[in-house]
Amino acid sequence: MNRTMLFLAVSSVLGVAALSIDVQASSHREAPNITRMPTLDATDFYLFNSYEAGREDYVSLIANYIPLQDAYGGPNYFAMDPQAVYSIHIDNDGDAKADISFNFRFSSRLANEGMGVKLPIGPADNQRMVAVPLKNVGAISADDATALNFIENYSLELQSGTASTMLSPDGATTFTKPYDYVGNKTFNSASAYQAYADQYVYNVAIPGCDAKARVFVGQRKDPFVVNLGETFDLVNYVPVEGDSTPGAGDGAGFPGGITQSSANDDLATKNVTALAIEVPKACLTGSGNGVIGAWTTASLPQARILNPNASLSRPEVNGGALVQVSRLSNPLVNELVIGLADKDKFNSSQPADDGQFADYVTHPSLPALLNILFKDAVNATLGTDITDLAPSNFPRLDLVNAFLTGVEGVNQLATVTPSEMLRLNTAIAAKPMQMQSAFGVAGDDLAGFPNGRRPGDDVVDIALRVVMGALCHDIPVNGTPTNLGYCAPEDAPVGNVPFTDGAPVNASMFNSSFPYLLTPLAGSPN
Repeated sequence: MNRTMLFLAVSSVLGVAALSIDVQASSHREAPNITRMPTLDATDFYLFNSYEAGREDYVSLIANYIPLQDAYGGPNYFAMDPQAVYSIHIDNDGDAKADISFNFRFSSRLANEGMGVKLPIGPADNQRMVAVPLKNVGAISADDATALNFIENYSLELQSGTASTMLSPDGATTFTKPYDYVGNKTFNSASAYQAYADQYVYNVAIPGCDAKARVFVGQRKDPFVVNLGETFDLVNYVPVEGDSTPGAGDGAGFPGGITQSSANDDLATKNVTALAIEVPKACLTGSGNGVIGAWTTASLPQARILNPNASLSRPEVNGGALVQVSRLSNPLVNELVIGLADKDKFNSSQPADDGQFADYVTHPSLPALLNILFKDAVNATLGTDITDLAPSNFPRLDLVNAFLTGVEGVNQLATVTPSEMLRLNTAIAAKPMQMQSAFGVAGDDLAGFPNGRRPGDDVVDIALRVVMGALCHDIPVNGTPTNLGYCAPEDAPVGNVPFTDGAPVNASMFNSSFPYLLTPLAGSPN
């Protein structure tokens, strides 16, 4: 696989002349205000045609929340906010407004009808029943969860136009979120925890839909892979593909560049909480052209008054209209495209109103900042003496195409409303896990990023390359090197350089069935 290639020939059956790559990565702590509300902070959003065997007619949508979870982060671990509404929205007609929304609302309770687990403390003549301080008081398994002292449930609402329907799980009275993986004394082993969590994968009937959806909400290993600390330490490495292994000298990269290694993944020890739903394609596409746009949000009531005499059931009083505080589709947008002053505004905005942020796309500051941060190191590695590494084509029509419109014939809706959404063509067949390219379309895999996003798509490397002007250089179109006309090679002097953060990811690092993300890491031993 040619890892420097960002584009490839597109099937003539699709009638596509060119294909561009969206810029994406993770959205952990992406805006000042949301850092104060980690339970509502969306980390990653995935949208892809399901590649589990026998599920080819389904679409999977996964919204991850609560970033940077340390597995040992007890004793209260990572419950969702019971006052929030967590939503996954789908636009299927191109107006950048939600035609379908799945709304998750959480509740929590103590065991024993809210009284909690209590133990008899003291001698018989002076005994008291005293509540225990822990969320579980013994081992938990798929067959026996009676030791749980704290239980989370959730409801799932389907909104379609003005209609609203509360969905119900088959074979259960309510949806339950499995307890987090606190450790192996509680759950015995990773396989035992997975068996416990698997019982909370629900089949759900959707009105007007011939087949049933599947739903899972629970803790998972963080699927995102990124050299996070050094990247945000002013890019504290040479972000160019190095040798395949240290000292290899095999010509696979530039000596002096960063070498691909799992040791560069700063999220390797972190968990997240996933809201996953798998829905038949036909139930999402409506009367559109088979392409859908999607994003996730989290909202809170407008007013929150703290209770000066707080209790578990009533730590505060909430009221007023719902206010959106988190929004995510193409995750890197708010971290590295939107200016600091507008990050919170972006989180509270709607895709249909994204025209207000157009300058950040047409005249992005990130390439200029990257030029300041790593110009000397990149020049030294490449053996060049380039004065300014940043692309000079303004407005950046290449990024407008990538961020705001989708690609005609591939992932563009029938009606085009410029807006920041993750777009998926449901008619492009999924690739089995073993056939997927981590570079998606750039790796000759039309079923991957930017046609949606799968867990194994290496979006960080693609992001670095695209913002530095890959679209200004010739790319193969039906086997012929072609310039797409957005800009010229001289506009992007390093647009053909294999930029990377050195933290690789691919489909083999995940499961091949719903909900795809791995069993979370255990809190103990660690």
